[in-house]
Formats: sequence, C-alpha cells, structure tokens
Amino acid sequence: MFGKSKSRPTTFSVDQESFATLIGRHTSIHGELQIQESIRIDGHLRGHVQGAADQPVAVVVSATGHVEGDIIARRVVVAGRISGQIHALDRVELHAGCLVQGDIRYGSIAIEHGARVLGLLLQVDESQQAGLEHDAQAAIQRAQSGTPNG
Repeated sequence: MFGKSKSRPTTFSVDQESFATLIGRHTSIHGELQIQESIRIDGHLRGHVQGAADQPVAVVVSATGHVEGDIIARRVVVAGRISGQIHALDRVELHAGCLVQGDIRYGSIAIEHGARVLGLLLQVDESQQAGLEHDAQAAIQRAQSGTPNG
C-alpha cells in the first residue's frame, strides 16, 4: 500500500509542444491575437488570445509571461500571470507560482501546489463547450465594439 508508487497521469510539458509563435521576454504587445498554432508568451500581452477551436492549439504563459485579457484555446498552461478569463476546451495546467485573476472554464485541470487563482473554477463537459465558446466570442466582440453587456 505505502511502498508502491502509483502511476500519475503525465502532465503537459512545454518540452512536448512546438511553438509557431513566441512572444519574447522583453516584448509587449497590445491587441487581440487569433492563433491557428500554439504560442508561448514570455513577455507581456494586453489583449485577448483566441485559438482555433478545431486545432490542437496550446497557449503557454511562462513564468516571465503576463497576459491582461481572456484566453480561449484547447490547452492553456500557466506558469506566469493572467488577469482575465481562461476557457480551455480540453485542459488547463496551473504551475507553482502562477497567478490567475479570473474565472477558469476547463474540461480537465491540473494544479500544482503554490498556484494561485482568484476566481471560479468551472468544469464544463463537451455538450456545454459550444455555448460557452459562442458566449466568449460574443463578449470579445462587444468589448471591441464598446457595446455594454446586456
């Protein structure tokens, strides 16, 4: 019982992902990103990130990365800071030392000891994903147009 090691599910590692786009540590970007391939954010991004729903897109925010905006993608891995909502269609990983200030919607989640979340954790199943993605798209469009909620 105590002597046997249990097999753990393997966690997503940055080493397993290839990144088509890298936002460097000393780079600051203001604006919305619509991505078709995985991205790693080491710098500062002020704006929303939206991955293609039909692609296995990952958004990785490294320990030096900071995003001020919402993220919608298949997988989201956070080691840095996010001030905004996360909607991961498949999986969210929160690494030790990260800070998320916003609600997180996910299919599955992994949280390391020391990760901080100031918001709600909401697990959603596949039947709810399409509606949430549409709601998130509508919220982004309202924000861009300056239309208030309602």
